[in-house]
Parts: sequence; structure tokens; C-alpha cells
Amino acid sequence: MQRRIVSLLSSATEILDALGAIDLLVGRSHECDYPGSVLQRPVCTKPLIDVEVDSRAIDEQVKNSARSALSIYEVFDDVLERLQPTHILTQVQCDVCAVSLRDVERSVASRLASAPQVVALNPCSLADIWEDFRRVGKAADIDPEPVIRDLTNRMQPVNAPVLPTVACIEWIEPLMAAGNWTPELIHLAGGLDVFGKPGIHSPWITWEELRARDPDVIIVAPCGFDVARTRGEMHWLTDRPDFGTLKAVRSGRLFIADGNRYFNRPGPRVAETMRMIGAMIGTATDACCANLWAVYSD
Repeated sequence: MQRRIVSLLSSATEILDALGAIDLLVGRSHECDYPGSVLQRPVCTKPLIDVEVDSRAIDEQVKNSARSALSIYEVFDDVLERLQPTHILTQVQCDVCAVSLRDVERSVASRLASAPQVVALNPCSLADIWEDFRRVGKAADIDPEPVIRDLTNRMQPVNAPVLPTVACIEWIEPLMAAGNWTPELIHLAGGLDVFGKPGIHSPWITWEELRARDPDVIIVAPCGFDVARTRGEMHWLTDRPDFGTLKAVRSGRLFIADGNRYFNRPGPRVAETMRMIGAMIGTATDACCANLWAVYSD
């Protein structure tokens, strides 16, 4: 039987593309937007919260849904019925970031005539990301090892004589630092993450903690936000009376970055994210990915 894959996770869609298997994709999530050709595939999901409001309002909606044990995503049963996939790619890492295994289990997927295999990715670390490549490779019947080797060869650690301290912000209001694979990327790029721990979920932090640790470099890359939207949310930080006292602000080492495309997608672009971090913290001269990160200024 010809494999028919529905991806409900943007990073899984990008993994399919990296493996040369994007033609097997018959449906996608509302968040899957790369490569551009996938925009022609049927959309199988939508958010049940208003994602156009600001950081604080999104956080309140998510927490209200969690208290009510409600999902924040809807899976379109009628579209899955029509597509009859053989495989559905989803994730178990975070119920907020993307459609989860629980969402798929609640849908009609288990009752489809095509009896799809549900492949749940769980990217908590770089090692997990490579395992997810293998899971997607198995679903697509493609050997992922050459792609994994190429990516890991491009991600050799930087031997910096001094490790600048780094805070990567994954949500602005309330404050959350990036965890999971991001601390590893910072370490490989030659920095020292002051909040995140490798393989551990992103921690909530306070403004007082950020001010007390006062890292050399601050990277603001909220989950799901591009550079323009992040710039529009910076008032949550800049309006604080002691914002200007932060070392990263005084030295011009506060950066905003495209969290949606690079910092929050555990797929093939992690290699580019590592290079981006290196350029920000000064251990790399290659300022890759133009227009996807910038020094913050008023």
C-alpha cells in the first residue's frame, strides 16, 4: 500500500522534507508551513483559542483550558476520513506547542478504514530529535542515517576560551526560559545557559531571577512568534523600570529571534539555530539566517 502521511507537527513535516519524502504528505496541521509546497495540502487541525492576542492573554487561555481538561486544538475528523492516512505524525512532548497524541486519540483516527499508525515524537533533547528522525524515517520507509550524520557533522561544538552566560526566553508574559534541546544548542555554540537544563522542560522564571543572574546575552524567541511579533511584545520587558540595568541591554547583546521557525522546531533547522546562537554570542562570525534575528533596539 502506498504510504499516505498526515503530519500534525511542523517539525515532523520538515523532517519528512529533509528525508526527501515530502511527496508522501497528504495532510498537515495548521502550523505546518515549510517547505512552501505543503501549503497546498489539506489542513487537518485548528486552534481553539485566540492565538492573535498578546502573550499574557494566550497564557490565560491555555491555563483555563488546562483547568477544564480541554484541548486547545481541534482535529478535523472529516478531513482525516477523506484522506485515509496510513500514518499520522504527532507528539507527546507538549500539549500546548502542537497537536498532541491525546488530541489524535480523541479524534476519528482510530476508527479509520486505513487503520493509520500513529507515530508520536518526543523531542526533549538533541538525542531525542535524532530518534524522531528515525521514527519518521520508519514511517516513510526511508533510511534517515545519512541526514542525521550530515546534521551532526554540521553541529560540532565550539571551543570557546570563555563561555558567555546566556538566557533564552521562550515566553515573555509570564516569563519562561527555553529548555529541552535549547541548552544543548547554546552549549555547542560556546555559551552557558543560566536557566535551561538539557532534556528538561522549559522552566517558568521571574523577572527578579533574570535580573539577579544578569546574563551576558539574552535571546528572546517566544514559541510560535516571528521577529515582528516578538518585537511587538517587547514592552512586557522594556516597560520594567530596571530593564536598562541588564548587562545584555547595556552591552547591546539583547537579541530577538524567530522562535516559530528556528528555536521551537526540533527538526533539521536545529543546525541553523546553533549557528544563529553562535553569531549572537560572538563565537561564530557567520551571521546566518538574515532577517530571522536581530539586535533589539528601540
